Amino acid sequence: MKIGILGAGSIGATMARKLSGAGHEVKVANSRGPETIAPEIVASGARAVEATDVIADIDTLIISVPLSRIPALKDLIADVPENVVVIDTSNYYPMRDGQVQALDEGQVESVWITEQLGRPVAKAWNAILAESFQTKGTAAGDPNRIAIPVAADRELDRKVAMTLVEDTGFDAVDTGSLADSWRQQPGAPTYCTDLTEHQIPPALNSAKKDLIPQRRDFAMAAIMEKIEAGVTLSSADLVDLNRSIYS
Repeated sequence: MKIGILGAGSIGATMARKLSGAGHEVKVANSRGPETIAPEIVASGARAVEATDVIADIDTLIISVPLSRIPALKDLIADVPENVVVIDTSNYYPMRDGQVQALDEGQVESVWITEQLGRPVAKAWNAILAESFQTKGTAAGDPNRIAIPVAADRELDRKVAMTLVEDTGFDAVDTGSLADSWRQQPGAPTYCTDLTEHQIPPALNSAKKDLIPQRRDFAMAAIMEKIEAGVTLSSADLVDLNRSIYS
């Protein structure tokens, strides 16, 4: 598959390595130019290109940028053909890097993104920690394999996103429509809790929409308190914290 990745942060970089290593033809771009993309990101065969080149001649576009930058991408991807699957990995937080995010509280991330971009998207890889994504992928059939929730409205988008999730070393779980994808947003029981495909369905069903924002904010406050106290949190620590707060 021909894949373009917009964003070379923690998730985008790992995505480029994993998908090119799985045999896909991958191009990756960031906002600063191909010369700024680290060599290890393209070591498995991905190519660093300009943002205008990353959207050309592809089957799938994966967007892995902060949510606040989504509206600015509309013009860039305006001419991307309708049959190109767009997959978004971003999440909403009230504040990030000192900037207030554009999304209003209570909106569903993926629904808002479709409105900003003017086209359908699939939601995937948003509900896994960067370190878990980098290090915990395993072969299909592993009973302890971590699963990643996938939401989409179009069947094509769902099928492609689930296939690529599997190619990155994780089980893909169909979580339904974009309108229901709040169940995989920050604060939900499936968010960054490293669950298996058998654990995700009951976690989805137990999600309470009105509690998600306060649980998200409580978890972020707890993390910041530990960081400010000089505590180093491992990926396992973060998973445990999320499980205790989001359940």
